[in-house]
Amino acid sequence: MQHYKKNFALLSLLLIVAIIGSAQTKSLFNGKDLSGWHVDVPEMDTNANAINPFIVRNGMLVSLGTPQGHLITDAVYHDYRLVVEYRFAGMPGNCGVLLHASTPRALYKMFPKSIEAQMMHDNAGDFWCIVEDITVPDMEKRRGPRAEWGITEGKGRRIINLTDSSEKKVGEWNTMIIECVGSSIKVWVNGDLVNYGYDCTASRGNIAVQAEGSEVEFRKLEISPIKKLTK
Repeated sequence: MQHYKKNFALLSLLLIVAIIGSAQTKSLFNGKDLSGWHVDVPEMDTNANAINPFIVRNGMLVSLGTPQGHLITDAVYHDYRLVVEYRFAGMPGNCGVLLHASTPRALYKMFPKSIEAQMMHDNAGDFWCIVEDITVPDMEKRRGPRAEWGITEGKGRRIINLTDSSEKKVGEWNTMIIECVGSSIKVWVNGDLVNYGYDCTASRGNIAVQAEGSEVEFRKLEISPIKKLTK
């Protein structure tokens, strides 16, 4: 009898943990409309015929790729785990998730101030510094000559990821997991740790997805809070 009581207590505890965990996790996309997001597409400012490149189709969030711009969360986030499931449904192309986004159109009058977790086919997991900065191990090897580093137009803003061939074939679903805790950012693609940075110049901000020339489907955008460990 005691054995059964212990097992029941353990199962109850696991159930409580699961319920709490699921309650803390929320989807950034409701599968119906763009509630909780706002669009920033420069062409829509002056061209009355410009379409919104972000649509909902078959319960998925779709970035049509053009006109170029960003879909940005209304809310500001910090210390979180973001799970993104995406695919290039047709041709391989370019897209990204922007982390700690703030000032709009800070780079090339297009990109908000942020750190980009790259999704470009064959380059998923690269960091791009967009008027924010981050440090990684082997910095010169992965970013190029130190004299060329920078966070604005014409500077060395790309930090190459750690792996090759972490992505699946075009048309198959990829899972990107991003953890932002304090001034650090970690990125996994399909289970591979593809980038890790620290001393980021931002630790909170909006989250954005891009329209950057290619059609991309998103079937999951889920966020969970991460509690920082304190001494």
